[in-house]
Amino acid sequence: MGDGVVGERRQLINVAYRLLGSLAEAEDAVQEAYARWYALPPSRRHEIASPGAWLTTVTGRICLDVLGSSRARRERYVGAWLPDPLPGRAGRPHGTSGDPADQLVLDDSVTMAFLVVLETMTPAERVAFVLHDVFRYPFAEVAGVLDRTPAACKQLAASARRRVRTGAPAPAGGQAETVRRVKEAWEAKDIAALVDLLDPAAVMTADGGGLAGAALRPVEGGPHIARYMAGIAEKAPGLELLERPVNGTPGLVARRAGTVLTVAAFDLAADGRVARIWVIRNPEKLRVWAGDGAPSPR
Repeated sequence: MGDGVVGERRQLINVAYRLLGSLAEAEDAVQEAYARWYALPPSRRHEIASPGAWLTTVTGRICLDVLGSSRARRERYVGAWLPDPLPGRAGRPHGTSGDPADQLVLDDSVTMAFLVVLETMTPAERVAFVLHDVFRYPFAEVAGVLDRTPAACKQLAASARRRVRTGAPAPAGGQAETVRRVKEAWEAKDIAALVDLLDPAAVMTADGGGLAGAALRPVEGGPHIARYMAGIAEKAPGLELLERPVNGTPGLVARRAGTVLTVAAFDLAADGRVARIWVIRNPEKLRVWAGDGAPSPR
């Protein structure tokens, strides 16, 4: 049975990351769930018909507690808090490692746009929605996590679903081409070209966590963002821009001397222009990107 329990780790990491938006917090939640499993007397463990369901329930409850307490922590966070960005397989040459990032399935439920909408939900809504709508757990099991009736969990998921519909912009194809053009315009410091690529109502949100320079408030409007980006390009000689998948969709990585300093995720408006840019500069959130390209200096 032990091997089967260990085999649940990948699924649990996938659930916990979508619930928390943080790789470190997801790993901690899963470790805590396993610690509670192994703390059970052997006779109790043998009585549990589905260890995977037990571990999922416990992981979900731990994540619910973390979501409740993280509200206050994120209010104290310097500037905007954004979910941890995930590299694509190309960014992680050592894909066989036990790193939690290597366990993650990159699909529509981990795009930065989707995770940012999840952040607007109450903890209970997020748990109900992620477990039921993303992972297809029946409401009877979700009820065990939230300690509410299945009917109440169904209501929570419905209210979360409304946020997803109103919070997510219309999908648009051609993101790789748009991101490539943004990269070229940024490298050329071509403000006019950037303005053309940005939706007039575009918003750029940066997460430096007080550990790296970043705009503390969102930069709003295509022209303002274009000037901001051109200003950064002026002040950052030697910065190398790379096209890389970020949370499964085309994004950009800025690197200097082999160290990844910035990861940018994008979301497009219906007309194909950039509507949202999420810029992650907090070095604690970029550790998993150390294998991208040149070796990390650490």
